[in-house]
Amino acid sequence: MYIIAGLGNPERKYDGTRHNIGFSAITVLADKYNISLDIKKHKAVCGKGYIEGQKVILAMPQTYMNLSGESIRELVDYYKIDPEKELIIIYDDINLAPGRLRIREKGSAGGHNGIKNIISHLGTQVFPRVRIGVGEKPKGWDLADYVLGRFSRDEEPVIREALDNASEACNIIINDDIRTAMNKFN
Repeated sequence: MYIIAGLGNPERKYDGTRHNIGFSAITVLADKYNISLDIKKHKAVCGKGYIEGQKVILAMPQTYMNLSGESIRELVDYYKIDPEKELIIIYDDINLAPGRLRIREKGSAGGHNGIKNIISHLGTQVFPRVRIGVGEKPKGWDLADYVLGRFSRDEEPVIREALDNASEACNIIINDDIRTAMNKFN
């Protein structure tokens, strides 16, 4: 079994923002594989289902981005999964161009507070992750204002394609291996 968690902030006002692209990716996966996101436990909105025959839990932590590790830790402990092999975290990356994917097996937080909190709660930097580029903040902008902002009309088609690619990358990771996904999308 795999847990695929997308990071974001729970209030409606954050829907569609750059920082909530992880939630958007989970919504795309849920729609594509007919998984209802109707379970509220482990400080998350979750859904159980299958992706190409593999059992998955889709999760959107409701702890706010910077405390995502609380929810992820509860999910990992409850379902008794190995985070190094059976956990995939999807989140935004300002160091990648909009729509660009970067898949990694492990790594530092790279300044991302949600990932920093997950690393702290899991006690390891080794867990698969799918980073979705949201673009670099413009000069003079506050980082929080930028990541809590929405995509421009020009960026929307690129982001939709990135969400489809992230969905495909998760399928490849769980049904083939992470290296295949890395070779295809990095």
